[in-house]
Amino acid sequence: MLYAGSLVDLMEKGIGPEFDAATGYSFQGRSGNAGGLANEIKGKTVVGDVFIGAAPANDLALEGSANGNWASWYATFAQSPLVIGYNPASRFAQDFKTMPWYKVLALPGILVGRTDPATDPKGALTVTALKAEAAAQNEPALTQLAANTGSVYPENTLVGRLQAGQLDAGFFYSVEATAGKFPTVPLTGEPSPLAAKYTITVLAGAPHLAAADAFVKFLLGPTGSADLAKYGLSVASPVPVSGTVPSALSGVLSGS
Repeated sequence: MLYAGSLVDLMEKGIGPEFDAATGYSFQGRSGNAGGLANEIKGKTVVGDVFIGAAPANDLALEGSANGNWASWYATFAQSPLVIGYNPASRFAQDFKTMPWYKVLALPGILVGRTDPATDPKGALTVTALKAEAAAQNEPALTQLAANTGSVYPENTLVGRLQAGQLDAGFFYSVEATAGKFPTVPLTGEPSPLAAKYTITVLAGAPHLAAADAFVKFLLGPTGSADLAKYGLSVASPVPVSGTVPSALSGVLSGS
């Protein structure tokens, strides 16, 4: 399993163990920036059976002969909105409760973390939010934050940094805040909702194809869907699919 780092807790503590118990297969996962994982798949530096991205673009980067034909279909099964999470022990915590988020992020001395927009969909959405609000509020500090590479961290370390007090705040998906039990504020003022759109596909040449198909069925079945909802994800029903689904999965998905 290769999956977006924002789903670490869900996969390692929820879906993974339950999948093992229900099927007899053994879940083994690797998390990371979804775009980075796609690049590793194309570069053949990782081997996987199933890939879960955080945006359809991650799957499109694996489709076609130019990309190695690693993916021929994907299903968009859930969404999670982008939010600002903050450490409740931060000296800026009260500000997040009383001030607009864009004013708090412009305060001197605040430490804000985000992911790399070049490899992670969440990082790209973060830059979109910062630039849009910088223009709307005439707030140059937000433009500077969007350009500051010193605030960029690997996705699978960002929650830990916030909880350890190394950051005052950061940009997260709500699923991460639910798992990490830290407070958030919504990104009000955005022209359209910014959210992760989680997708799943079985990779070409999957070495454990039967297990991969079983995982897709489990994730989209009653137990998996209940876990997704428990972690605050908005679960799609029916699940939209791009491409032609293999016959082994036709019972849970239908291609478009």
